[in-house]
Amino acid sequence: MLTGTLVTVSGFLPIALAKSSTGEYTRSIFEVSAISLIVSWFAAVVLVPLLGYHMLPEQQHHDGSAHGPDVYETGFYRRLSGWISACIERRWVVLGVTAVLFAIAMAAFTRVPQQFFPNSERPELLVDMRLPEGASFDATLREAKRLEKVLDGRPEIDHVVDFVGTGAPRFYLPLDQQLQQPNFAQFVITAKDVESRERLSHWLESTLASRFPTVRTRVARLENGPPVGFPIKFRVSGDDIATVRGIAEKVADKVRADARTRNVQFDWDEPAERSVSFEIDQLKARQLGVTSEDVSGFLAMTLSGYTVTQYRERDKLIDVDLRAPKSERIDPSRLAGLAIPTPHGPVQLGTIGHVRDTLEYGVIWERDRQPTVTVQADVRGEAPSIGVTRDIDSAMATLRATLPAGYRIEIGGAAEESMKGQTSINAQMPLMIIAVLTLLMIQLKRFSRTFIVVLTAPLGLIGVVAALLLFGKPFGFVALLGVIAMFGIIMRNSVILVDQIDQDIAAGQPRFTAIVGATVRRFRPIMLTAAAAVFALIPLLRSGFFGPMATALMGGITIATVLTIFFLPALYATCFKVRSDERESRAMDVASSETC
Repeated sequence: MLTGTLVTVSGFLPIALAKSSTGEYTRSIFEVSAISLIVSWFAAVVLVPLLGYHMLPEQQHHDGSAHGPDVYETGFYRRLSGWISACIERRWVVLGVTAVLFAIAMAAFTRVPQQFFPNSERPELLVDMRLPEGASFDATLREAKRLEKVLDGRPEIDHVVDFVGTGAPRFYLPLDQQLQQPNFAQFVITAKDVESRERLSHWLESTLASRFPTVRTRVARLENGPPVGFPIKFRVSGDDIATVRGIAEKVADKVRADARTRNVQFDWDEPAERSVSFEIDQLKARQLGVTSEDVSGFLAMTLSGYTVTQYRERDKLIDVDLRAPKSERIDPSRLAGLAIPTPHGPVQLGTIGHVRDTLEYGVIWERDRQPTVTVQADVRGEAPSIGVTRDIDSAMATLRATLPAGYRIEIGGAAEESMKGQTSINAQMPLMIIAVLTLLMIQLKRFSRTFIVVLTAPLGLIGVVAALLLFGKPFGFVALLGVIAMFGIIMRNSVILVDQIDQDIAAGQPRFTAIVGATVRRFRPIMLTAAAAVFALIPLLRSGFFGPMATALMGGITIATVLTIFFLPALYATCFKVRSDERESRAMDVASSETC
């Protein structure tokens, strides 16, 4: 029991040691599971026998002994014994059917929807409003006020909080926080319940599109797991901004072409911020005795102002600034007519240079020191974002092949974070394997027996795939953690059964009889513990976060337990070449018969 418990705990090791934000987010699963399993083992070996001694009555047989009739001589156990014997006699058929089922499950796994983390079941909705680059704080505030009036009186809403010029503070750990920007506003809308949240979300999407056509908006639920923002992202990087944006437009067309996507956006816009600059003709400026410093100081004083003195009012000093009238400051075309004073007299700016009035990028995002445009989108309904991302990426194979040298398209969003999380988990798998094998070798003392136990672990994947497809659940990161832990649960049952077989053989029973008898005697405890685990997971089925994991575990444990009862005896008999005619013969020396 202790070895089985420690093997189960070892199955959670990759979760505890994963060096990623995903691992940090899910580490508590290992901590809670490990503590619970170890405490339950202490209760099983200390508390349960004590309670049984004091609470269970001692049953007296008719002959005065304390032993009643053999429960394994009932009709059910006789039939079970016959089924197990048939599996051993037709071992190659059993092994072949199991291998075929496993191959079918692996092929069917490609049809299981892929997911990173599900959306939160909290009642909040996030509404992002992003005006064009260069928009003022006042303009953003006006649009936010308009949306407040639109939301006023909606029956689904409990309360609303909006933030103008910045995003909401981190009131929720996985919140995707936004940078401070004057053209950005974020609303946190708390609905009365989850059903109201969904109705409100659909209404908001259509209302914002019709009543705020010039504002980029996004309606999103809160996330679970590491924050990713838009679930679908493709990054386009290169040296030239214009070329990068051209490629990004083509990527956006590919994303829009998929009917499962919506709200396709770029993370930074076309040039929209007005920029006024003055280019000096240095030759003419030197001829007229004007330096670049003179021009810079004059323009700074004209446009921004220059403190010339201070005015005292009681105990306060107030700066007095000198600058040009507003009409000259807001009209760039009038700058050329301004006269800059020099020792030789005033000189018009237009005679020593010219004014350039252009539009510039308000924001330029770079990645690895290269301009990078991110094409991002949401998914419609409950479409699996990872599957959608992979399909779109496959559709861009031709586009990737025609990219200029030095330009690249990378996957981001939920697919990238999922890959990072799985990579961090996979990096710790060797340690888990070493820990499990060490425990098994200590308990079983033979590599062949350890091989048998380990070979039963993947059988749970048959049930995992079947359950996920049957109930239409996605396979996400949390479900992956459940599957890894399931391997430990399956191997625990196998350890108990193999150890019982070895004990019976060591006691002198024929090997065939020992395999059948040990399996029959361990049938009830193995099935009851599996059933208890399955029933304990039922309350989690309706959970948006743990539902896929519960479905995967229930299917995997159920199928693996049944296969353990019938597959493991056949595998044991195959490895040790147990003959059918050994039912009545004495057990031979195990060491001389081991071939695996």
